[in-house]
Amino acid sequence: MQSPCVARCGLNDDDYCMGCYRHIDEIVAWSKANEQQQQQIVAALPARKSQFEGDSNTQILSRDKWLAAQAKITRSV
Repeated sequence: MQSPCVARCGLNDDDYCMGCYRHIDEIVAWSKANEQQQQQIVAALPARKSQFEGDSNTQILSRDKWLAAQAKITRSV
C-alpha cells in the first residue's frame, strides 16, 4: 500500500503530522507494517483530519524526533 504521506510534514503538540494525520509512531513503523496494519492506519485518517481541522503545523519533523520514535518502535518489536 502506498504511504499516505503528502510531503507537508509538521507535528502538532501530540506528535500527529498535520500533513497526513498519522502519529509519528505510525510514520516510522509504516514500512514495516503489514497491509492490514496499514489499512487500519489509513482508515483512521479521515476522522483525525476532521478532529484537527483548523490546526496547523507547529513543529517541523526533526531528525531527533524521528530517531527517538524509531528507537521506541525498535524496542517494542
